[in-house]
Parts: sequence; C-alpha cells; structure tokens
Amino acid sequence: MIFVFGDCEIDCDRRELRRDGAPIRVEPQVFDVLVQLIRHRNRVVSKDELMQAVWEGRVVSEDTVTSRVGAARRAIGDSGGRQQLIRTVPRRGFRFVGELREPAGEPGNTAAAAPSVARPPAADTGMQQQITFCRASDGVHLAVASVGSGSPLVKTANWLNHLEFDWHSPVWSPLFTRLAARCRLIRYDERGTGLSSRDVPDFSFEAFVHDLETVVDELRLDRFALLGVSQGAPVSIAYAVRHPERVSRLILSGGFALGWRKRGNAADVARAEASIVLIRDGWGRDNPASRQMFTSLIVPDATLEEMRWFNDLERESASAETAVRLLHVIGDIDVVDLLPRVCVPTLVLHGRGDARVPFEHGLMLARGIPNARLVALESKNHLILSHEPAWRDYVNELCGFLDKIDRRAEAASAAAGPAA
Repeated sequence: MIFVFGDCEIDCDRRELRRDGAPIRVEPQVFDVLVQLIRHRNRVVSKDELMQAVWEGRVVSEDTVTSRVGAARRAIGDSGGRQQLIRTVPRRGFRFVGELREPAGEPGNTAAAAPSVARPPAADTGMQQQITFCRASDGVHLAVASVGSGSPLVKTANWLNHLEFDWHSPVWSPLFTRLAARCRLIRYDERGTGLSSRDVPDFSFEAFVHDLETVVDELRLDRFALLGVSQGAPVSIAYAVRHPERVSRLILSGGFALGWRKRGNAADVARAEASIVLIRDGWGRDNPASRQMFTSLIVPDATLEEMRWFNDLERESASAETAVRLLHVIGDIDVVDLLPRVCVPTLVLHGRGDARVPFEHGLMLARGIPNARLVALESKNHLILSHEPAWRDYVNELCGFLDKIDRRAEAASAAAGPAA
C-alpha cells in the first residue's frame, strides 16, 4: 500500500517515507502517526486514538503525541504554521488534509504496475449514496440510504448501524460497494441508532418489522431481495412470511431464529448479562475497552484498523442506554415457528467459527426453512471481512444468488415480447 501526495510517497509495506524519490529517515512512531492520520483522513483523529494506535495503549503524555505530529509535519514538508497537510482541530485532534494521487510505479522499476492508493473504502467507486428520511407510524424518523441501480436489494437494519459511518468503514464498505455496483442497494438505520431518531419510546421486535415495512412502502418497492445480517435475519424472516409476494429472494448472513435469552444456554445468558453491565459502565468513554469486547466477538480476526473502526462505530451509532435496550429485545426474539412458512428462495451464509452467533443457529435456519441452501464459511468472524480467505466465497455465493433474479427478469421480459 502506497500513499502519494505532494512530493512525498509513503510505502507502508517497506515502512519508508520518500521525498522526490529519496528516502527520508523518520522515527518509527513518527511514521506510524503519519500512516494513522492518512488512513483516517476522512475524519479527525483524536490524541487518545493516536495513543492507542501508535503506543498501543501505553501511557504517554499529550506533549509526546504533539511532538510526534510536529516531527511528521517536518518530515513531509509541512509545519504547524502552514498546516497544508496536517491540520490541528482545537480540542479534537488532527486531520490529514493533503490530496492523494495515484503512484507512478515501484521505485527503480518504471515498468511495474502501479499499486493502488489506499483511500476511504467507498471513495474510489464514484458512487454516492442518497440519504432520505421516512416516518414510522409512531412518529420515529428512519434514515434511509440508496445507492446503485438495477434490481433492489434491501439490507435490514441490525445492531448497530450508521449509514454514513458504515459506508466508509473497512468492515462494511467492501460489501456495500460490491453490492451497489450490481444492484440498487437500500439500507436504513435502526430506530434509536445512527441517523434515525435517537429518542425512541418503543424498542420491540414488532417495531423492527414495522420499520422495514415503512421503508419499503415509502420507496414504493413492489418486489425486492432482502438481506438480513445477524439480528436483521429474524426481522427479514418475519417480513418474508407476511409479504411473500414482495420478496424475490432471502439472504440470511450470520443469522438466528432464537435470541440469546431464548436459547436455553446458561453460559450464553451469563455472557450477555455481563456484557450489558460493561456497556452501562464504559460505552461512552474515550477508552474503548468495553466496546472492544464486542468487537473481539464480532470480528476476532479483524485487522487493528478494522477493530478501531468498529469500536468507533459502536459509540457513534448508539448511546449506552439504547445499546442495552436493543440487546434486551434481541434476547427475546423467537421466530422458530415462522421458519416452515418461508416460501421464497433462501440462502443461509454462516461462519463455522462464529463466536457471536454459533454455527448451529445457521444450521437451524437452513433446516427449518423449506429448500434453503446453506453455505458454511471457513471464518471465525460474525461479519465476513474482505481480507480473509472466506470473503471470495461469501461474495460469490451472495452475488450469484442475486444474479438469478436478473436472469429470471430478463427471461420474463423476453417472453412478454416488445411493448405494444
């Protein structure tokens, strides 16, 4: 991965800074500060975050962080006075504001293929999501994002979402941009989270299903594919049973039919209740320790950068009170009786080593839904990540399943003949 800006190149693999092609010696911590700021250039990076990333949580003074930022500025030809590349945001932190461009090739090898410049994951696609709002029957405003064109695919909300944050997150954006390149991808923030109304009186499974109904009705979608990830799976199942004529295909990823309180497993209940205590104690703090516990369960094989993004998502998407209320509702979910009533083509994707929702719950879905197809993924992650070996199977299976909709639509159109 190479970042190019001004007369500078930063080669992350070689851990080398070059100016006008000549290597510039910088201390390891200065190099790491530069990379951290550039990788997160779409937002302000706090001093606490730099401490976690560069010093791995070791106790250092704010003056130490400031001095390394100053050294980073000098190394790339900037200064605290000019701030043309690294800007100080008072009381917030620092932000890299330089403009990146494509590298010309590997040093000393002009014939080499140019490596891609790392950018916020959704930035290179040229796609921009459109965010609108609709109103549920109880007055809650739901934020809805739409991007891409073609057959509609609706992703049901899950714990936790933030339309803007997810779109740029290395955890979610590889999947979203891949899907938006081949269909019209529609997502919405769950009530109480993200850009949706935060002050919500009703958190219930029935409200979750009604919110999905509100979104698709507001968008006037006659027929669409439905993607339910984790908690979104039982919501999608309930909708597909109520409105089978509108769901063309159902995809359940890391899903379950029984919430943690309904599974009859004392260890699951104890872990969930302990996690609720941690949320109440530390969710909103700058120290991400309590949020890291959830991140480690959901994406244990994530990179350090992905874990930091997910830690931030948890705090950005919901308050501690909302996170706890949602977990209580999720614990009581039970759609087992609905499984035999699902009558739309269904694909079940689940990681064999999923620690958040064990593989047996994916098996329960596949066994209970008539003619459902199960794809077992060799992954420990609850959310499949783009750098792991299971990713290719994941997206190929998902997109291949969706492609069958387009082929059927083309066949139906051809059979109907030209319009009169």
